[in-house]
Amino acid sequence: MGNAELHSIHVHPVKAFRALSPREAVVEPWGLAGDRRWVLIDDGGKVVTQRQQPRLALAAAELLPGGGIRLSAPGREPLTVRVPQPAGTTPLDLFGDKLEAVLADADAHAWCSDYLGTEVRLLHMDDPATRRPLDPDYARPGETVSFADGYPLLVTTLASLDALNSLIAQGDHADEGPLPMNRFRPNVVVAGTTAWAEDGWRRIAIGEVVFRVPKMCGRCVVTTTDQDTAERGKEPLRTLGRHRRFGSQLVFGQNLVPESRGTVRIGDPVTVLE
Repeated sequence: MGNAELHSIHVHPVKAFRALSPREAVVEPWGLAGDRRWVLIDDGGKVVTQRQQPRLALAAAELLPGGGIRLSAPGREPLTVRVPQPAGTTPLDLFGDKLEAVLADADAHAWCSDYLGTEVRLLHMDDPATRRPLDPDYARPGETVSFADGYPLLVTTLASLDALNSLIAQGDHADEGPLPMNRFRPNVVVAGTTAWAEDGWRRIAIGEVVFRVPKMCGRCVVTTTDQDTAERGKEPLRTLGRHRRFGSQLVFGQNLVPESRGTVRIGDPVTVLE
């Protein structure tokens, strides 16, 4: 693969909120440190994401020492939320996965509910080593994941985004492109590959950390949401449906499962091991 390297890193402290882009991140077995350890649920206990609430794209959460977060959003005063004491857990449903997590303080629920205009509660995953096993069809014993959609990390490549944008430019909704990478909400973005090279990856190393590549990433309506305005369009799903359909899934990016711990840094070499 030549001179492939880690181009950018993205951590989402609250699932569905906008990403932080640090220069380095610690890789834990269940994902990047601080990534998607917090989540919103509705009054029925179902997880709330940009699928239901596109305005979550405009909300941000800064990571604080010790795992707390500082919430901010347009028109709202920022709120600092501490890691809740695990006095008990609350059930939630994440795309059919039945999980337990710890409720944040009441002022956090109120802040998020006021922003969205609907009743939601904020929860914290207290023990990512035990709370949510990976899909057994793709997992090894003991592997777990945070509140990410399905796997600890998601990798995308700049070359594939360029190729996708070229296809969008030839389609019916060319005026929607070119799309930025944040539509796909990756954790790590790789530069220096050929387009769609990641389709063939089975194991890779980013710097000192080795990852397994269990499966492609199927995409949903969130990719059609402008992460700066929260407005929805047709792309990239229209173009992915024509050019990147694998079975029932429209694919962009690959899921990753860490096989080792360590720190990844922008500029780290990316090596295909298998």
